[in-house]
Amino acid sequence: MSSTGPTLNQTEVADISLTIVAVLVTSFRLCIRVRQKRLGIDDAWVALAMVFDFLLLISDCLYLQDYAKYPQNTRVALYYMIAQFFYGVVWSSKLSMLFTIVRLTIPGTFRRVLMCAVGFFGFIWALLFSQVWWICETQPGWKLESHPQCDLGRRIAITQMITDVLADFFLIIAPFFLIYKVRLSKTQKVRILSVFSTSAITTIVSLTHAYYIFAGGGLKEVMAAIVEASMSLIVANLSVVVAFIFRLSSEDDSPSHPTPIVTFGAHHRTRVAVAVESTTIVLQDLAENRHRSMKTSDDDDVTLHNRERKQEKEWCR
Repeated sequence: MSSTGPTLNQTEVADISLTIVAVLVTSFRLCIRVRQKRLGIDDAWVALAMVFDFLLLISDCLYLQDYAKYPQNTRVALYYMIAQFFYGVVWSSKLSMLFTIVRLTIPGTFRRVLMCAVGFFGFIWALLFSQVWWICETQPGWKLESHPQCDLGRRIAITQMITDVLADFFLIIAPFFLIYKVRLSKTQKVRILSVFSTSAITTIVSLTHAYYIFAGGGLKEVMAAIVEASMSLIVANLSVVVAFIFRLSSEDDSPSHPTPIVTFGAHHRTRVAVAVESTTIVLQDLAENRHRSMKTSDDDDVTLHNRERKQEKEWCR
């Protein structure tokens, strides 16, 4: 263990602090959705990620501080739990973000692409889940250490790095296809995209985590995994939380103005409304009006506070 690395106490404090922040942000997001009666599949996935994050915290605390109290088999089990709960947090959060984008679309080609991406994300999660087992079980010597930690090696580091970058890139680029034909000002588009582009934060943390796996593990790898898990969960909630904050700000500044709607879709008969009088823009899914049987098509919105100009009412195909 490097003398310049974090101590056990520092790692545990960071874990507790980041997990509390992530759980509070997620709880706030779920309260918003419950209050608005807009719970959807994306909220179910983020709630699952929160549960995984809480279980990861408990496993980390037992693994880092109380491991000496337990038999060797329990210590090994704790390590496996940490590894799998970590993937649970990260990929449940990514799936939540993906389903948030799905909620902003209507049935069509683009939604089918998004649903294919859902299957691909699930496949990646299953691959990473399995890879830990077949690598660690083929080199059982680590199980005899007093503080067991499997040397995941280059294969997992490379797989994790490639899959995280690809998934985050997709989560960043997908919203561009939602708004590139919508007639909004440059400032408004930048504000919308900036909310979804926060996936880049998890990419940076993930690359750091992969580097420490390459470097041989230790507490630095544990710390990087803790940061990546918590940041993934926090970022997954930003689209809803930021929308709520902008809405409150807009209502305070111009309470008498009607709420405009911008709807994104790819269907040739679907109209996209950009309304005007207000300084707030709301992105809302109309898929429920076309297919009420699809549970993922509840109304959703992302609001932006626009002080630069008013837009005239128009309808776009």
